[in-house]
Amino acid sequence: MPSQPPPGEPAPRDGALPPSALAGLGSRPFGVYVHVPFCATRCGYCDFNTYTADELGSSAGFGSWLEGLRAELDLGARVLAAGGEPVPAAGTVFAGGGTPSLLGAERLGEVLDAVRSSFGLADGAEVTTESNPESTSPEFFEGIAAAGYTRVSLGMQSAAQHVLRVLERRHTPGRAVEAAREARAAGFGHVNLDLIYGTPGETDDDLRASLDAVLEAGVDHVSAYSLIVEDGTAMARKVRRGDLPMPDEDVLADRYELLDGVLGGAGLHWYEVSNWARDDAARCMHNIGYWRGGDWWGAGPGAHSHVGGVRWWNVKHPARYSALLAEGASPALAREVLDAEDQRIERVMLELRLASGLPLAVLDEAGRLAAKEAVADGLLRADALAADRCVLTDRGRLLADGVIQRLIT
Repeated sequence: MPSQPPPGEPAPRDGALPPSALAGLGSRPFGVYVHVPFCATRCGYCDFNTYTADELGSSAGFGSWLEGLRAELDLGARVLAAGGEPVPAAGTVFAGGGTPSLLGAERLGEVLDAVRSSFGLADGAEVTTESNPESTSPEFFEGIAAAGYTRVSLGMQSAAQHVLRVLERRHTPGRAVEAAREARAAGFGHVNLDLIYGTPGETDDDLRASLDAVLEAGVDHVSAYSLIVEDGTAMARKVRRGDLPMPDEDVLADRYELLDGVLGGAGLHWYEVSNWARDDAARCMHNIGYWRGGDWWGAGPGAHSHVGGVRWWNVKHPARYSALLAEGASPALAREVLDAEDQRIERVMLELRLASGLPLAVLDEAGRLAAKEAVADGLLRADALAADRCVLTDRGRLLADGVIQRLIT
Protein backbone atom coordinates (compact mmCIF):
# COMPACT_ATOMS: atom_id res chain seq x y z
CA MET A 1 0.00 0.00 0.00
CA PRO A 2 1.12 3.65 -0.42
CA SER A 3 3.47 4.98 2.24
CA GLN A 4 2.17 6.87 5.26
CA PRO A 5 2.20 10.70 5.29
CA PRO A 6 4.57 12.53 7.64
CA PRO A 7 3.34 13.86 11.00
CA GLY A 8 2.34 17.49 11.29
CA GLU A 9 -0.09 19.91 12.89
CA PRO A 10 -3.76 19.84 11.85
CA ALA A 11 -4.50 21.85 8.72
CA PRO A 12 -7.35 24.40 8.90
CA ARG A 13 -10.59 23.25 7.35
CA ASP A 14 -10.75 26.27 5.06
CA GLY A 15 -7.13 25.84 3.91
CA ALA A 16 -6.14 29.31 5.13
CA LEU A 17 -2.43 30.16 5.29
CA PRO A 18 -0.76 32.46 7.83
CA PRO A 19 0.01 36.02 6.65
CA SER A 20 3.75 35.25 6.79
CA ALA A 21 3.31 32.61 4.05
CA LEU A 22 1.50 35.02 1.75
CA ALA A 23 4.05 37.80 2.19
CA GLY A 24 6.13 38.12 -0.95
CA LEU A 25 3.77 35.93 -2.96
CA GLY A 26 4.61 36.35 -6.63
CA SER A 27 8.24 37.26 -5.97
CA ARG A 28 9.10 33.55 -5.90
CA PRO A 29 8.54 31.02 -8.72
CA PHE A 30 5.02 29.59 -8.57
CA GLY A 31 3.94 26.28 -10.04
CA VAL A 32 1.02 23.86 -9.86
CA TYR A 33 1.46 20.15 -9.37
CA VAL A 34 -1.51 17.89 -10.20
CA HIS A 35 -1.43 14.40 -8.76
CA VAL A 36 -3.23 11.79 -10.85
CA PRO A 37 -3.59 8.76 -8.54
CA PHE A 38 -4.65 6.18 -11.13
CA CYS A 39 -2.57 3.30 -12.49
CA ALA A 40 -3.49 0.31 -14.64
CA THR A 41 -1.30 -1.95 -12.47
CA ARG A 42 0.94 -1.50 -9.45
CA CYS A 43 4.67 -1.83 -10.15
CA GLY A 44 6.52 -3.86 -7.54
CA TYR A 45 9.03 -1.12 -6.60
CA CYS A 46 6.55 1.78 -6.38
CA ASP A 47 5.34 3.33 -3.12
CA PHE A 48 3.67 6.40 -4.66
CA ASN A 49 0.09 7.26 -3.75
CA THR A 50 -1.54 5.36 -6.61
CA TYR A 51 -4.51 3.03 -6.98
CA THR A 52 -5.67 0.53 -9.56
CA ALA A 53 -9.30 0.20 -10.61
CA ASP A 54 -9.62 -2.99 -8.55
CA GLU A 55 -8.30 -1.22 -5.44
CA LEU A 56 -10.72 1.69 -5.83
CA GLY A 57 -13.78 -0.30 -6.88
CA SER A 58 -16.75 2.04 -7.14
CA SER A 59 -15.48 4.45 -4.46
CA ALA A 60 -13.74 6.83 -6.88
CA GLY A 61 -13.02 7.37 -10.55
CA PHE A 62 -11.86 9.87 -13.14
CA GLY A 63 -15.04 11.94 -12.94
CA SER A 64 -15.15 12.47 -9.17
CA TRP A 65 -11.40 13.09 -9.08
CA LEU A 66 -11.63 15.77 -11.77
CA GLU A 67 -14.56 17.43 -10.02
CA GLY A 68 -12.57 17.50 -6.79
CA LEU A 69 -9.50 18.82 -8.59
CA ARG A 70 -11.44 21.78 -10.00
CA ALA A 71 -12.78 22.54 -6.53
CA GLU A 72 -9.32 22.38 -4.95
CA LEU A 73 -7.73 24.63 -7.55
CA ASP A 74 -10.50 27.21 -7.02
CA LEU A 75 -9.96 26.90 -3.27
CA GLY A 76 -6.24 27.46 -3.80
CA ALA A 77 -6.84 30.66 -5.74
CA ARG A 78 -9.08 31.98 -2.94
CA VAL A 79 -6.54 31.07 -0.25
CA LEU A 80 -3.71 32.85 -2.05
CA ALA A 81 -5.88 35.90 -2.76
CA ALA A 82 -6.57 36.32 0.96
CA GLY A 83 -3.20 38.02 1.38
CA GLY A 84 -4.40 40.97 -0.67
CA GLU A 85 -1.80 40.55 -3.39
CA PRO A 86 -2.56 39.39 -6.95
CA VAL A 87 -2.61 35.62 -7.26
CA PRO A 88 0.45 34.62 -9.30
CA ALA A 89 -0.20 32.87 -12.58
CA ALA A 90 1.38 29.42 -12.77
CA GLY A 91 4.77 29.58 -14.43
CA THR A 92 4.90 25.79 -14.52
CA VAL A 93 2.35 22.98 -14.36
CA PHE A 94 3.25 19.35 -13.83
CA ALA A 95 0.74 16.48 -14.06
CA GLY A 96 2.29 13.50 -12.31
CA GLY A 97 1.22 10.30 -10.72
CA GLY A 98 0.29 7.64 -11.08
CA THR A 99 -0.30 7.53 -14.80
CA PRO A 100 -1.73 10.82 -16.12
CA SER A 101 -1.88 9.42 -19.65
CA LEU A 102 -4.63 7.03 -18.49
CA LEU A 103 -6.90 10.07 -18.41
CA GLY A 104 -6.55 10.52 -22.16
CA ALA A 105 -5.89 13.75 -24.02
CA GLU A 106 -9.36 15.22 -23.54
CA ARG A 107 -9.35 14.91 -19.74
CA LEU A 108 -5.76 16.14 -19.53
CA GLY A 109 -6.96 19.15 -21.48
CA GLU A 110 -9.67 19.64 -18.86
CA VAL A 111 -7.02 19.49 -16.13
CA LEU A 112 -5.10 22.31 -17.79
CA ASP A 113 -8.32 24.28 -18.31
CA ALA A 114 -8.97 24.01 -14.57
CA VAL A 115 -5.54 25.51 -13.84
CA ARG A 116 -6.19 28.30 -16.34
CA SER A 117 -9.56 29.18 -14.80
CA SER A 118 -8.23 29.23 -11.22
CA PHE A 119 -4.63 30.47 -11.07
CA GLY A 120 -4.13 31.28 -14.73
CA LEU A 121 -1.07 30.43 -16.84
CA ALA A 122 1.87 32.76 -17.24
CA ASP A 123 3.04 33.59 -20.75
CA GLY A 124 5.41 30.87 -21.93
CA ALA A 125 4.49 28.54 -19.06
CA GLU A 126 6.11 25.12 -19.02
CA VAL A 127 3.36 22.47 -18.91
CA THR A 128 4.46 18.86 -18.38
CA THR A 129 2.64 15.57 -18.14
CA GLU A 130 4.08 12.21 -17.18
CA SER A 131 3.00 9.34 -19.39
CA ASN A 132 3.29 5.58 -19.51
CA PRO A 133 4.41 4.60 -23.02
CA GLU A 134 1.70 1.92 -23.28
CA SER A 135 -1.14 4.42 -22.72
CA THR A 136 0.01 6.86 -25.40
CA SER A 137 -0.37 7.11 -29.17
CA PRO A 138 0.28 9.67 -31.92
CA GLU A 139 -3.28 10.92 -31.42
CA PHE A 140 -2.72 11.27 -27.68
CA PHE A 141 0.37 13.45 -28.17
CA GLU A 142 -1.36 15.55 -30.81
CA GLY A 143 -4.30 16.05 -28.43
CA ILE A 144 -2.28 17.19 -25.42
CA ALA A 145 -0.13 19.45 -27.60
CA ALA A 146 -3.29 21.13 -28.86
CA ALA A 147 -4.49 21.47 -25.25
CA GLY A 148 -1.37 23.43 -24.31
CA TYR A 149 1.11 20.91 -22.93
CA THR A 150 4.69 21.77 -23.82
CA ARG A 151 6.70 18.92 -22.32
CA VAL A 152 6.30 15.14 -21.96
CA SER A 153 8.03 12.82 -19.48
CA LEU A 154 7.93 9.12 -20.35
CA GLY A 155 8.64 6.26 -17.97
CA MET A 156 11.13 4.02 -19.75
CA GLN A 157 13.08 2.55 -16.79
CA SER A 158 15.07 0.07 -18.94
CA ALA A 159 15.43 -1.35 -22.44
CA ALA A 160 16.00 -4.85 -21.03
CA GLN A 161 12.93 -7.08 -20.81
CA HIS A 162 14.22 -9.03 -17.81
CA VAL A 163 14.84 -5.78 -15.89
CA LEU A 164 11.33 -4.57 -16.62
CA ARG A 165 10.05 -7.94 -15.41
CA VAL A 166 11.81 -7.53 -12.05
CA LEU A 167 10.38 -4.01 -11.74
CA GLU A 168 6.95 -5.38 -12.75
CA ARG A 169 6.66 -2.77 -15.49
CA ARG A 170 4.11 -3.73 -18.14
CA HIS A 171 5.40 -1.89 -21.22
CA THR A 172 7.50 -3.57 -23.90
CA PRO A 173 11.16 -2.47 -24.11
CA GLY A 174 10.94 -0.63 -27.43
CA ARG A 175 7.69 1.20 -26.76
CA ALA A 176 9.25 4.08 -24.80
CA VAL A 177 11.54 5.01 -27.70
CA GLU A 178 8.64 4.77 -30.13
CA ALA A 179 6.49 6.97 -27.87
CA ALA A 180 9.27 9.56 -27.60
CA ARG A 181 9.45 9.74 -31.38
CA GLU A 182 5.66 10.12 -31.58
CA ALA A 183 5.81 12.98 -29.07
CA ARG A 184 8.50 14.73 -31.06
CA ALA A 185 6.53 14.23 -34.28
CA ALA A 186 3.52 15.85 -32.58
CA GLY A 187 5.61 18.98 -32.02
CA PHE A 188 7.03 18.47 -28.53
CA GLY A 189 10.47 20.01 -28.42
CA HIS A 190 11.02 18.87 -24.85
CA VAL A 191 10.76 15.14 -24.13
CA ASN A 192 12.18 13.35 -21.09
CA LEU A 193 12.86 9.66 -20.57
CA ASP A 194 13.08 8.23 -17.04
CA LEU A 195 15.59 5.47 -16.27
CA ILE A 196 16.07 3.30 -13.19
CA TYR A 197 19.49 1.71 -12.66
CA GLY A 198 20.72 -0.91 -10.23
CA THR A 199 17.78 -3.32 -10.52
CA PRO A 200 18.75 -6.84 -9.38
CA GLY A 201 19.88 -8.78 -12.46
CA GLU A 202 20.78 -5.68 -14.47
CA THR A 203 24.23 -5.74 -16.06
CA ASP A 204 26.46 -2.97 -17.38
CA ASP A 205 25.53 -4.06 -20.88
CA ASP A 206 21.82 -3.76 -20.02
CA LEU A 207 22.36 -0.16 -18.92
CA ARG A 208 24.43 0.58 -22.02
CA ALA A 209 21.60 -0.77 -24.18
CA SER A 210 19.13 1.45 -22.33
CA LEU A 211 21.34 4.48 -22.87
CA ASP A 212 21.74 3.62 -26.56
CA ALA A 213 17.95 3.50 -26.84
CA VAL A 214 17.61 6.86 -25.07
CA LEU A 215 20.06 8.49 -27.46
CA GLU A 216 18.35 6.85 -30.42
CA ALA A 217 15.07 8.41 -29.30
CA GLY A 218 16.57 11.88 -29.66
CA VAL A 219 15.20 13.27 -26.39
CA ASP A 220 16.62 16.43 -24.83
CA HIS A 221 16.28 15.40 -21.18
CA VAL A 222 16.98 12.27 -19.12
CA SER A 223 16.18 11.53 -15.48
CA ALA A 224 17.96 8.54 -13.95
CA TYR A 225 17.43 7.20 -10.46
CA SER A 226 19.06 4.40 -8.54
CA LEU A 227 16.63 1.72 -7.46
CA ILE A 228 15.48 2.22 -3.87
CA VAL A 229 13.69 -0.65 -2.15
CA GLU A 230 10.87 1.13 -0.32
CA ASP A 231 9.24 -0.39 2.75
CA GLY A 232 5.78 -1.77 2.11
CA THR A 233 6.32 -2.54 -1.57
CA ALA A 234 6.14 -5.93 -3.26
CA MET A 235 9.84 -5.64 -4.04
CA ALA A 236 10.67 -5.06 -0.35
CA ARG A 237 8.81 -8.25 0.53
CA LYS A 238 10.79 -10.17 -2.09
CA VAL A 239 14.06 -8.81 -0.72
CA ARG A 240 13.03 -9.71 2.82
CA ARG A 241 12.23 -13.27 1.73
CA GLY A 242 15.55 -13.55 -0.09
CA ASP A 243 13.94 -13.80 -3.53
CA LEU A 244 15.85 -10.69 -4.66
CA PRO A 245 19.12 -9.18 -3.42
CA MET A 246 19.34 -5.61 -2.16
CA PRO A 247 20.89 -3.24 -4.71
CA ASP A 248 24.66 -3.04 -4.14
CA GLU A 249 25.98 0.45 -3.33
CA ASP A 250 29.24 -0.05 -5.23
CA VAL A 251 27.34 -1.29 -8.28
CA LEU A 252 25.02 1.73 -8.09
CA ALA A 253 28.03 4.07 -8.05
CA ASP A 254 29.58 2.31 -11.06
CA ARG A 255 26.30 2.50 -12.98
CA TYR A 256 25.95 6.21 -12.22
CA GLU A 257 29.43 6.89 -13.57
CA LEU A 258 28.61 4.83 -16.66
CA LEU A 259 25.42 6.69 -17.48
CA ASP A 260 26.93 10.10 -16.68
CA GLY A 261 29.82 9.37 -19.03
CA VAL A 262 27.59 8.21 -21.87
CA LEU A 263 25.07 11.04 -21.52
CA GLY A 264 27.75 13.69 -21.12
CA GLY A 265 29.59 12.37 -24.15
CA ALA A 266 26.37 12.69 -26.16
CA GLY A 267 25.83 16.32 -25.14
CA LEU A 268 23.39 15.77 -22.27
CA HIS A 269 24.90 17.41 -19.19
CA TRP A 270 23.91 17.12 -15.56
CA TYR A 271 22.23 20.09 -13.92
CA GLU A 272 20.92 18.17 -10.89
CA VAL A 273 22.38 14.96 -9.50
CA SER A 274 19.72 12.78 -11.18
CA ASN A 275 18.91 14.93 -14.23
CA TRP A 276 20.65 15.66 -17.54
CA ALA A 277 19.61 18.14 -20.24
CA ARG A 278 20.71 19.06 -23.77
CA ASP A 279 20.76 22.79 -22.93
CA ASP A 280 19.25 25.28 -20.49
CA ALA A 281 15.92 25.34 -22.35
CA ALA A 282 15.58 21.58 -21.90
CA ARG A 283 15.81 21.71 -18.12
CA CYS A 284 12.64 20.99 -16.15
CA MET A 285 11.72 24.40 -14.77
CA HIS A 286 9.01 22.95 -12.54
CA ASN A 287 11.48 20.79 -10.67
CA ILE A 288 13.99 23.64 -10.51
CA GLY A 289 11.27 25.57 -8.70
CA TYR A 290 11.22 22.85 -6.04
CA TRP A 291 15.00 22.74 -5.72
CA ARG A 292 15.29 26.52 -5.40
CA GLY A 293 12.63 26.94 -2.74
CA GLY A 294 9.78 28.24 -4.89
CA ASP A 295 6.06 28.07 -4.15
CA TRP A 296 3.73 25.45 -5.54
CA TRP A 297 0.17 24.30 -5.02
CA GLY A 298 -0.09 20.53 -5.09
CA ALA A 299 -3.60 19.46 -6.05
CA GLY A 300 -4.96 15.91 -5.87
CA PRO A 301 -5.02 13.05 -3.37
CA GLY A 302 -1.81 12.92 -1.32
CA ALA A 303 -0.29 15.93 -3.10
CA HIS A 304 2.16 18.13 -1.17
CA SER A 305 2.25 21.92 -1.39
CA HIS A 306 4.61 24.68 -0.25
CA VAL A 307 3.96 28.41 -0.01
CA GLY A 308 6.16 30.85 1.87
CA GLY A 309 7.65 28.36 4.31
CA VAL A 310 4.41 26.48 5.00
CA ARG A 311 4.19 22.91 3.71
CA TRP A 312 1.04 20.80 3.75
CA TRP A 313 -0.23 17.54 2.30
CA ASN A 314 -3.61 16.21 1.28
CA VAL A 315 -5.53 13.15 2.39
CA LYS A 316 -4.43 10.19 0.33
CA HIS A 317 -7.52 8.27 -0.72
CA PRO A 318 -9.31 9.65 -3.80
CA ALA A 319 -12.79 9.02 -2.35
CA ARG A 320 -12.00 10.94 0.87
CA TYR A 321 -10.33 13.70 -1.16
CA SER A 322 -13.42 14.21 -3.32
CA ALA A 323 -15.80 13.98 -0.35
CA LEU A 324 -14.04 16.75 1.60
CA LEU A 325 -14.07 19.10 -1.37
CA ALA A 326 -17.75 18.33 -2.01
CA GLU A 327 -18.38 19.54 1.56
CA GLY A 328 -16.54 22.79 0.80
CA ALA A 329 -13.58 21.81 2.97
CA SER A 330 -9.89 21.76 2.22
CA PRO A 331 -8.51 18.27 1.49
CA ALA A 332 -5.35 19.09 3.49
CA LEU A 333 -4.60 16.48 6.15
CA ALA A 334 -1.80 18.26 8.04
CA ARG A 335 0.88 20.90 7.65
CA GLU A 336 4.12 22.22 9.09
CA VAL A 337 5.36 25.78 9.38
CA LEU A 338 9.10 25.89 8.72
CA ASP A 339 11.16 28.29 10.79
CA ALA A 340 14.21 30.09 9.40
CA GLU A 341 16.59 27.31 10.42
CA ASP A 342 14.35 24.64 8.85
CA GLN A 343 14.31 26.60 5.61
CA ARG A 344 18.08 27.07 5.67
CA ILE A 345 18.69 23.35 6.10
CA GLU A 346 16.26 22.50 3.32
CA ARG A 347 18.04 24.96 1.06
CA VAL A 348 21.32 23.15 1.67
CA MET A 349 19.70 19.77 1.04
CA LEU A 350 18.18 20.85 -2.28
CA GLU A 351 20.51 23.41 -3.84
CA LEU A 352 23.68 21.43 -3.24
CA ARG A 353 22.31 18.82 -5.66
CA LEU A 354 22.36 21.40 -8.47
CA ALA A 355 25.32 21.89 -10.81
CA SER A 356 25.23 25.59 -9.90
CA GLY A 357 25.71 24.63 -6.27
CA LEU A 358 25.00 26.53 -3.08
CA PRO A 359 26.23 29.94 -1.86
CA LEU A 360 28.74 29.42 0.94
CA ALA A 361 26.96 32.12 2.96
CA VAL A 362 23.97 29.79 3.47
CA LEU A 363 26.11 27.57 5.71
CA ASP A 364 26.69 28.27 9.39
CA GLU A 365 30.20 28.44 10.82
CA ALA A 366 30.43 24.66 11.35
CA GLY A 367 29.11 24.08 7.84
CA ARG A 368 31.74 26.37 6.29
CA LEU A 369 34.46 24.46 8.09
CA ALA A 370 32.93 21.19 6.89
CA ALA A 371 32.92 22.57 3.33
CA LYS A 372 36.67 23.18 3.49
CA GLU A 373 37.17 19.62 4.72
CA ALA A 374 34.95 18.33 1.89
CA VAL A 375 37.19 20.12 -0.61
CA ALA A 376 40.22 18.39 0.92
CA ASP A 377 38.40 15.08 0.57
CA GLY A 378 37.65 15.70 -3.11
CA LEU A 379 33.88 16.07 -2.60
CA LEU A 380 33.49 19.80 -3.31
CA ARG A 381 35.27 21.81 -6.01
CA ALA A 382 38.13 23.97 -4.72
CA ASP A 383 37.69 26.60 -7.45
CA ALA A 384 34.01 27.02 -6.61
CA LEU A 385 34.70 27.34 -2.88
CA ALA A 386 37.26 30.03 -3.63
CA ALA A 387 34.38 31.90 -5.30
CA ASP A 388 32.20 31.33 -2.19
CA ARG A 389 30.08 28.53 -3.65
CA CYS A 390 29.75 24.87 -2.75
CA VAL A 391 29.66 22.71 -5.88
CA LEU A 392 29.88 18.93 -5.89
CA THR A 393 32.74 17.21 -7.70
CA ASP A 394 32.03 14.09 -9.75
CA ARG A 395 32.96 12.01 -6.71
CA GLY A 396 30.82 14.27 -4.53
CA ARG A 397 27.78 13.53 -6.65
CA LEU A 398 28.15 9.84 -5.82
CA LEU A 399 28.13 10.72 -2.12
CA ALA A 400 25.79 13.72 -2.26
CA ASP A 401 23.62 12.68 0.68
CA GLY A 402 26.68 12.23 2.87
CA VAL A 403 28.13 15.57 1.82
CA ILE A 404 24.86 17.31 2.67
CA GLN A 405 24.83 15.64 6.07
CA ARG A 406 28.36 16.92 6.76
CA LEU A 407 27.36 20.48 5.90
CA ILE A 408 24.29 20.63 8.14
CA THR A 409 25.54 18.84 11.27
